[in-house]
Amino acid sequence: MDTTITSALPSASTLDLGVGGMTCASCVSRVERALKKVPGVQDATVNLATESARVVFAPSDDAEARIRRAVRNAGYEPRAVEAAATEDLSPWAGFGPVAAGAVLSLPLLLPMLGGMHAALPAWLQFLLATPVQFLLGARFYRAGWHALKAGSGNMDLLVAIGTSAGWTLSMWLWLARGQQHLYFEASAVVITLVLLGKWLEARAKRQTTAAIRALQSLRPETAHVLQRDGSEADLPLAEVLAGDRLAVRAGERVPADGVIEQGETQVDESMLTGEPLPVAKGVGARLTGGSINGEGRVVLQATAVGSESVLAHIIRLVEDAQAAKAPIQRLVDQVAAVFVPVVLAIAAITLAGWLLTGSGIEVALVHAVAVLVIACPCALGLATPAAIMAGTGVAARQGILVKDAQALELAHRVDTVAFDKTGTLTVGQPRLVAFVAAPGVDEATALAAAASVQSGSEHPLARAVVAAAQERGLSVVAADAVRAVPGRGTEADDYLIGSLRWMQELGVSLEPVRDEVDRLQGEGATLSALVQRVTDGLALRALLAFADEPKAGAAEALAALRARGLRLVLISGDNRAAALVMGRRLGLAPEEIQAEVLPGDKSARVAALRAGGHVVAMVGDGVNDAPALAAADVGIAMGTGTDVAMHAAGITLMRGDVGLVEGALDISRRTVHKIRQNLFWAFAYNVAGIPLAALGYLSPVVAGAAMAASSVSVLTNALLLKRWSLRHSPPARG
Repeated sequence: MDTTITSALPSASTLDLGVGGMTCASCVSRVERALKKVPGVQDATVNLATESARVVFAPSDDAEARIRRAVRNAGYEPRAVEAAATEDLSPWAGFGPVAAGAVLSLPLLLPMLGGMHAALPAWLQFLLATPVQFLLGARFYRAGWHALKAGSGNMDLLVAIGTSAGWTLSMWLWLARGQQHLYFEASAVVITLVLLGKWLEARAKRQTTAAIRALQSLRPETAHVLQRDGSEADLPLAEVLAGDRLAVRAGERVPADGVIEQGETQVDESMLTGEPLPVAKGVGARLTGGSINGEGRVVLQATAVGSESVLAHIIRLVEDAQAAKAPIQRLVDQVAAVFVPVVLAIAAITLAGWLLTGSGIEVALVHAVAVLVIACPCALGLATPAAIMAGTGVAARQGILVKDAQALELAHRVDTVAFDKTGTLTVGQPRLVAFVAAPGVDEATALAAAASVQSGSEHPLARAVVAAAQERGLSVVAADAVRAVPGRGTEADDYLIGSLRWMQELGVSLEPVRDEVDRLQGEGATLSALVQRVTDGLALRALLAFADEPKAGAAEALAALRARGLRLVLISGDNRAAALVMGRRLGLAPEEIQAEVLPGDKSARVAALRAGGHVVAMVGDGVNDAPALAAADVGIAMGTGTDVAMHAAGITLMRGDVGLVEGALDISRRTVHKIRQNLFWAFAYNVAGIPLAALGYLSPVVAGAAMAASSVSVLTNALLLKRWSLRHSPPARG
């Protein structure tokens, strides 16, 4: 199947479709126009680097057929996106036509290169050049004809017209005038050079898509499924179901996401998270499909398979980012829409101008051909997508997933970074460090009651309470009618447990434990209170104090961000005293800390930070961070957090390393820099090359070589991003 149908909007589906035959930015523009004219199509984005289209459309019985027909009618071949994965990826794939062109063209060029005045006989020039022109160059005629039928032009049309003019001029000079000095070599060499350029371009394109292929190769083909009798049955991965028990032997890739039931091992997760060191895993630990098992055999229960797995989610994120069109591409689209007609007009003016100067048809036509040949919309079409693909690909290998091109383009402009605290800057596994029973209250009874209320919650503080009760051997029975109160705590029929702010709102007096409140807050603990419903209201039963630890390297990561000139802000729901203590441990100043912020108010705080034109990144990991992530210019979610946070964010960090935040901003800066470099040189090349050709300073052969080099240089420049790594990221920027 070549479709990926997802629910983009209630009335919209998405189709990913390969588009064969595209050669330049003009092709991209024409395919997009054709797709957007299809009834029901809401949006269409075409990527030259991947030769694919992503179409958002209203579902109907014949919608996909109409979309494919529109691509074909525009002169291109609709195909499965998976077709690229089956292409020959060897270094010399597709080199045959280039080699044939070189063999036939070189004899035509040797007299010129060797300074020989005597050219080859005209009949021999004709025999060598004609197969190059009409057999090897047939692709240019086909694509150019399709462009003409669609009422537009492309690079192939320019090459076809230019080389045909040179070949026709040579035939006329030979047959009508009997000349031996002809221009067959120009047409043949131009076609050969363009073919060489397209071959080099295809090789470079394959390198830009290497990240996707590497991720897709992580999926093993089979899984060892344990049967009821304990035997193993090797089944195709597509037949594995959630709930199956799978055996993973030493050195094998984990076939699906799951939880270890038996065994211990070390797991290499570097391709998924960028973490270079193996991670110890035992019973109860989660495994991610695609990671590599170490020396131990383990048995896991599959929890997510196929499109629901973490690996599939990562691949979708990378594909989405590489399929998206960056906002900076709009200028290219506007130029591409008029590029070929303008070049044809300039070539006509060049022809007329040289004729008017009395230079003769031969000289005038050669200069007009040079104009047609040197014009290169290919470089313009590849400048942005090649850089985005290279940047997002290398970022993914380092554990940084970019959701879309807009987030990538915005991130380099960030001047303010706001952080959630728990699970983002801290380990996120708080411990119950103090449990203070109110006067006259039995401590064990109160702790058991608190654990019962919290037993059904996944909140880190709730897990800490339950763990503390279990460590003391207390019986924990789930309370009845438990209800979470967002941003405040949890209540049941008999008890409530939550923040001191909530207790104050409820009118609960904390005077019986006031001294302990002041002492523990001064030590930086996060405080909660347990109260019980009684006849005349609510009675305080206990004070709970929690402590968390900063993540390893978090303080250094924040210092590195500050060294880049970024403003840092910690937004926490903790009381101010606790937030200040943790802030000091992280190297944050008091003015950089916003405490006692309810989850629902975080997005408002982010909006306030954006006031005055500031570009704000929000870093978080929890469900209550999702609105703030969405409210920021760039949301950055810790992949160790929740799916909700990851969906709301433009960038996902696949491991809980705060240092990846700096890496995300740096790869954005470098990618945007490459895009701007590519666009500058692509525009500069055409702005300089076309006038030089029109004025007679460039021969068609030199023009052909320059055109081939322009696309390759743009792709090569983009591929320099593949050398980027977190370890070589510069520590500071002014």
